[in-house]
Amino acid sequence: MRKKRPALAALGVVVTLGLAGFAAVDASDSTTGATPRSKLTLTAPAAAGGGWDLASRELQQALRANSIVNNAQVVNVPGAGGTIGLGQFVELGADPTRLMMTGTVMEGAITVNASRVDLLDTTPIARLAEDYEVFIVPADSPFETLDDFLDAWRADPHGHAIGGGGLGGTDHLLTGLTAREADVDPAEVNYIAFAGGGEVMTALLSGTVELGVSGYNDFRDQIDAGNLRALAVSADEPVPGIDTPTFVEQGIDVALPNWRGVVAPPGISDEERDELIAIVTEATRTPEWEDALSRNRWVDSVLTGDDFGAFIREDQARVDAIIEELGL
Repeated sequence: MRKKRPALAALGVVVTLGLAGFAAVDASDSTTGATPRSKLTLTAPAAAGGGWDLASRELQQALRANSIVNNAQVVNVPGAGGTIGLGQFVELGADPTRLMMTGTVMEGAITVNASRVDLLDTTPIARLAEDYEVFIVPADSPFETLDDFLDAWRADPHGHAIGGGGLGGTDHLLTGLTAREADVDPAEVNYIAFAGGGEVMTALLSGTVELGVSGYNDFRDQIDAGNLRALAVSADEPVPGIDTPTFVEQGIDVALPNWRGVVAPPGISDEERDELIAIVTEATRTPEWEDALSRNRWVDSVLTGDDFGAFIREDQARVDAIIEELGL
C-alpha cells in the first residue's frame, strides 16, 4: 500500500465531490457460486455521463451483445477523482466477479488526495484505449480561439473559472501544463473540480465556469449541436474525426493522452485473473467494441496482465513527476 502523504496544494478554490457508496448487498446480490462468466459488475468510479461511465457502458454492451458474460452490470461510485471508488473496490476482497474502470485521472487523484491505496493494490487486467482532452467554451463565449482565452487568462489568471474533473486528474494536469506553457502561474489558476464530465458540462452551460476541460466525448453531442465550441484538443497530432486543432498546432507544447483500463480486486487467483483477461480481451475483439472505438474517437491500446501492471507503475511515476513539477 502507498504510504499516506501530506495533501499537495491544489490549483482551485472549490471542490465539488460526489459522495456515494456501494449499495448494500442482500441475499439476491450475493456472489456465492458466481463466476465472471455468469455475473460481472463493472464499477465506474465517477458520476454518470463522464468518461469512465461511458467506457464502462461500452464494455458492458460488448459483453452483453456477444454473450461473453451472462449478466454484466455497471455501478457508479463518484468522488475524489475516482479514489473513493478505488478505496471501496480494494476493500471488496478477492472477488473475481468485479472489475473497476480506471485511468490517468485516478493516478493524479491518488497523489493529490494522498489516497491510502493506489492502483498497485489492485490486480491489473487490461488497458483498453486512449482518448484526448479538450478545452471547451459555450457557443456564445467571447473566446473564439485558444489564443483569445490565453490572452484573457494571462491578464487575470484567477478571474476565469475553469471546470474539470477531480484534483490531480487529467483535466487538472492539462490545465496546469497549459498554464505553465502560456506563462500563467499554475498556483493562480481558479480550477473547480467536479465529479465527472457531465457535471462539468452542466456548470459550463449554466455559466458557473467559463471554460471546461474533459474528454472530447463528454462534450461531443453538445459540440455537434452547436451549443459548445472546442478550442483545443490534447493530442500530439490531429485526430481523425475531431475538427479541432491541437494545443501543439496552436503554439502550446502540451500533449496529454487519457488512457482507460480495468482492474480487478486484490487477492484473486492467477486462474481467476487469466479468466478476466480472457473475458475483456474477447470483448475488445467484438464488432460492438470496434464500433465504440470509432464512434468515440478512441485509440485502441490494449495491454494486458503483467505488461499492464508495468505500464501502471511507469505511468504513475510520470504523473507524480508532473504534479511535483507544477506544484499541484
